[in-house]
Amino acid sequence: MNSTYKIAVLAGDGIGPEVMAVGLDVLQATAKRFGFAIEAKEYAVGGAAIDLFDNALPPTTLEGCREAQAIFFGSIGGPKWESLPPNKQPERAALLPLRKHFGLYANLRPAKCYPGLLHASPIKTEIIPDGFDLLVVRELTGGLYFGQPKHTLTFEFGERAIDTMVYETREIERVTHVAFKAAQLRRKRVTLIDKANVLETSLLWRKTVKAIAPKYPNVALDFMYVDNAAMQLVRKPQQFDVMLCENLFGDIISDEAAATVGSLGLLPSASLGEGTFGLYEPSGGSAPDIAGKGIANPIAQILSAALMLRYTFKNNEAAVAIEKAVEATLAAGLRTADLTRPGETSISTIQMGEAIKERLK
Repeated sequence: MNSTYKIAVLAGDGIGPEVMAVGLDVLQATAKRFGFAIEAKEYAVGGAAIDLFDNALPPTTLEGCREAQAIFFGSIGGPKWESLPPNKQPERAALLPLRKHFGLYANLRPAKCYPGLLHASPIKTEIIPDGFDLLVVRELTGGLYFGQPKHTLTFEFGERAIDTMVYETREIERVTHVAFKAAQLRRKRVTLIDKANVLETSLLWRKTVKAIAPKYPNVALDFMYVDNAAMQLVRKPQQFDVMLCENLFGDIISDEAAATVGSLGLLPSASLGEGTFGLYEPSGGSAPDIAGKGIANPIAQILSAALMLRYTFKNNEAAVAIEKAVEATLAAGLRTADLTRPGETSISTIQMGEAIKERLK
């Protein structure tokens, strides 16, 4: 073996454990083919951890993540824990603290609509005859979600809620470099999504991104207001390559991009900080309505493994092999239930994983 990749596995809730098992299986098959080893240690997180430890992110889980080179994350949450106070619920008490603790400031969410799956997209086939392939780069630790003050005040005639959008140059600079470097590996175009006609923070984003752009002379830069970008995503998504967004806009735009693909089960994500450490997870949720039925689509988890190989372990060859195996499997007409037309036959979660493994050989 040339090397050992150490990962913390946080499968979580709902379909998380099912798709994680398949994702790890494909990852181990990839390791065997490319001559590296996977050292995977599993830890409780989310609702499962609340049930065991009364804590969505137990200290043992956090310590296990510190000792790893990357976090391979499943999904968390579900109706069982929705009655808990907001700050105790799985998403808020586990995922946000993980991002903050490890300084994961850049969220990469690829959205690829494969030619063979045009029927699954809500966009008309004539608009995207060849599908599309774009990447949303979202700033993850600043902006409206984290700015202070943030509180609700009670007055004689009602209440006033306050959220503050704050950005500093350094926060914008570091995620902008991530976006431009990603574009260099793609079609070499970055579109900054902002609201510079209204927001002071957007003016700072434009100023900062413009100053960085000359360092990447082979990457084109343009700008688009977020409301127009939301429209263009359903009007002509193939015009985009890398969409660079502040936190709130990136949250909304990346979910819209996910919807245009046709299934959340296809969409991986990577959350990156300084250095090579990252958290890799499907973009969809825990889907408790189909948990335990063996029908969940594992492709997002598998493609998240590919992102982990590319960004943390710098093994682009292995990452590309997984992505090509997924594409070949879909091109062969194999589909989980979320991707089938009425009357078509679907395959199970495990069968999809086996089909992808077969194409890795």
